[in-house]
Amino acid sequence: MKKKTTIYDIAAKLNLTAATVSRALNNNEKISKNTRKLVKQTALEMNYEQNTLARALKSGKSFNVGVVVPRMDSNFFASVIRGIEEELYPKGYHVIVCQTHDQENLETGNINSLLNAQVDGILISISKSNDNTNVFDSLLEKQVPLIFFDRKRDMEGISSVTIDDYQGAYSAVKHLIDQGCKRIAHLSNDRTLEIFRDRYRGYKQALIDHGFEFDENLVVECASKIEEGRRITKQFLEMDQRPDAIFSSSDFTALGAIQEIKAHGLNIPQDVCVVGFSNEPFTRFMDLSISTIDQSPIEMGRLTAKTFLEEVKSKKKIKNQQTIILEPELIIRKSSSR
Repeated sequence: MKKKTTIYDIAAKLNLTAATVSRALNNNEKISKNTRKLVKQTALEMNYEQNTLARALKSGKSFNVGVVVPRMDSNFFASVIRGIEEELYPKGYHVIVCQTHDQENLETGNINSLLNAQVDGILISISKSNDNTNVFDSLLEKQVPLIFFDRKRDMEGISSVTIDDYQGAYSAVKHLIDQGCKRIAHLSNDRTLEIFRDRYRGYKQALIDHGFEFDENLVVECASKIEEGRRITKQFLEMDQRPDAIFSSSDFTALGAIQEIKAHGLNIPQDVCVVGFSNEPFTRFMDLSISTIDQSPIEMGRLTAKTFLEEVKSKKKIKNQQTIILEPELIIRKSSSR
């Protein structure tokens, strides 16, 4: 059996002390960046495998971080996870990803499983069904770093990284008004969640500020699914006074809206303009590209990870709560550009 490479083997090859090699492998900032890079490269070449259990016992840290998302089959959450990983991997952390499918019991189960795995922190975008804060309170009591991103609860002691959903919706509706749209409908989502509530508020306020009468009949809540977008848009188009624009809180329902508008023989954007939210990749690759709001998901992931690292670094028992809000960007494409 081939003998396993140890830190002493790496130290001998590089003419360093074993302590220096160990510190370099653990990203100790007392070791120069060049030395850390050299040690890690040599460790890779020599097939060195770090004993994570021994490392955890020695440091009191597992170097694992839990990330909980509603779903992984959307570009937005996949990109947030990528941003988190890009920030944490160089610091020696591994990321464990769980998804809740927007179910409270799965969310609670995931959090408990991550705690049992001794993670050093949990970064979470909450499920829409969970209005129970007990599981988050228990994390605070156990002093496990907890960071909300995208979907959050306003809780004292918990930092969050979000975008300005209100402003994103406001700018989308203002753009539709600037295009000459007079009757703007809104495909909303579950407004028990703050992000969708803020998008609804932004939609409503933009109408009021520009002298339009707000009509509750033009707002319908639905799941973020293509077929739901089609179903609700069919109802809109069968109204005596159909909308001449649709602002959707999701790109998926926006796509469904476009499919249904075309099925009715109407032209986009001449007859009906459409704007979505999230900037999913398909929105720019379609023949009829979809206007949308970009949420900077990679940057959101990076900032969420940085916020976690700052909490870990802090020696204080009471953490410095941070509320980071990113600026949304309106991306105008064919679906709303008259």
